[in-house]
Order: sequence, then structure tokens, then C-alpha cells
Amino acid sequence: MSKRLQKNKFLKTYGAFTRAGVMDAVAYKMNFICFFIGEIFYCFVMYFIWKAVFESSGSGTFMSFSMTDMVVYLFLSNITMFFTDTDSTYAIGEEIKDGSIVMRLIKPIQVDLSYLFYELGNKSLVMSTVFFPVIIGVEIYKYNVAGHIAFDIGKFLLFMLSIILSYLLAFYLNLVFGYMAFFLMNLWGLNILKGSIIKFFSGAIIPLAFFPEIVTKIFSLMPFASLSYTPVMIYMGKYTGKDLLFAMGLQVFWLVAFFFISKVVWKWAQKRILVQGG
Repeated sequence: MSKRLQKNKFLKTYGAFTRAGVMDAVAYKMNFICFFIGEIFYCFVMYFIWKAVFESSGSGTFMSFSMTDMVVYLFLSNITMFFTDTDSTYAIGEEIKDGSIVMRLIKPIQVDLSYLFYELGNKSLVMSTVFFPVIIGVEIYKYNVAGHIAFDIGKFLLFMLSIILSYLLAFYLNLVFGYMAFFLMNLWGLNILKGSIIKFFSGAIIPLAFFPEIVTKIFSLMPFASLSYTPVMIYMGKYTGKDLLFAMGLQVFWLVAFFFISKVVWKWAQKRILVQGG
């Protein structure tokens, strides 16, 4: 089979999952809207909390962050987590629990790619209706504060590349957790614990720069920092030169690591399926 035919077959097979993802997002748009409103409300709550912190500090900056930096960080980190969030753990866990994952196993497809392309359909809607509008809103806010356009196309392109790496890392990290359902059967508690760990160690609640220096260095090396903290710091211009290369290199490292870990865990899971069916 020629490469062109293989490519067409690939796109036809997994493109169907992407279309299904788009249709699912549109069909349940009210859930999507309510969740987004909740996230924006959370941003404003955090805004007033940090405003009080800055006012009580008696200084225009706090831990090298100005109030403008903090507002940008809050909205960008939240929208980044919103975009890179993946339901792969929940989806796999539910399908394993009710047995419907068998329908994926009997088809001539790669299970991980079927979930990935399905989610890409959802993300295309998030990108067009939420992600870019929030970015525009952040730039308007920066313009109102600074009095001039501060948008940097170079930083934005690096930010988008980092966002892609963040999403893929989040997907395969959650895929590994999802495969654990073959062994644990129910991931409800583990999923809640995982979400809390990711939010804290990714800097989504408190910027990692606010911790003691040694703690910041340790947290920055962990995979969770690559999910949110790294792309936001790139957009804000906090990472430049060697720091930028190292941070993005770390994203690639953790992505490759969890990609291969997911393959190993999947092989173990397949043996588990055979034992259960034997």
C-alpha cells in the first residue's frame, strides 16, 4: 500500500472520531458553557484574593509579579488548564467498568489514537469559542493597563507550541491513569486525587515562583509544571534564552516518557484482559 493510500486510510479512520468529538461537544454545549462560566467565576474570585494580597503587601510587586502579571497569569493558567484538560482517564475507566471498551478492541484501530482524535474534536470547539477569545481579552486588559499594544507574535507562537506539548503530555499522563482501571476497576477516588495533585503542582492555584527557591526548582522539574506553568511563563516572557529551551525540552522529555509508559501499561492491561476472559 502506498504512503498516500495509508495516509488517506488513516485520516478516514480517525477523522471519524474527530467528527464524533465535535458533534458530542455541540450536543452537550450547555454542560460546556456552564463549566466555562464556572472557570471564569473562579478566575474572578482568585483575582480579588490576590488583589487583597498585593494591597496588604504595600508594594507594587509581590515575588517579582506585578498585579498586572498576576491577572494575566490567573486567566492564562486557567484557560490553559481548561484547554489541556482531558477526559481520557474518566472515559477509559467508564468503558472498562461497563465493558464497552471491547468495541474499541475488536476494531482495527489503535485505542490511544481513537481517544486522542475524539478529544481533538472537542478541543477544536474549545479553541475557537473559548481559548482565543480569552487570549484577546487578556491582550485588551494589558493594553488598557500599559497604554500600548504589548502583544509579541514570537512569544505567542512559542506559547502555542508549548500548549500543544502540554495537551499531548496531559493526554498520555491521563491515559496511563485510565489504563489502571484494568487493575483497580474503579478510578473515581484516584481521579479526584490526581486532579488535586495536578492543580497544585502545575501552578494552577499558586505560581511555582512563589514557593521557596529549592521547592520551585523541584516542582519545575516534575511533569505537572509542563502542563500549565511552562506555557504561561513563556507567554508572559518569564522564560527566555536557556530557561526557555530547558523548559520546552523538559516538556518534550515528559511527553516521550509518558508516551512509552502508556504503551508499557497497555501491554500489561492486555494481559489482564486475557486473564479475565480466560
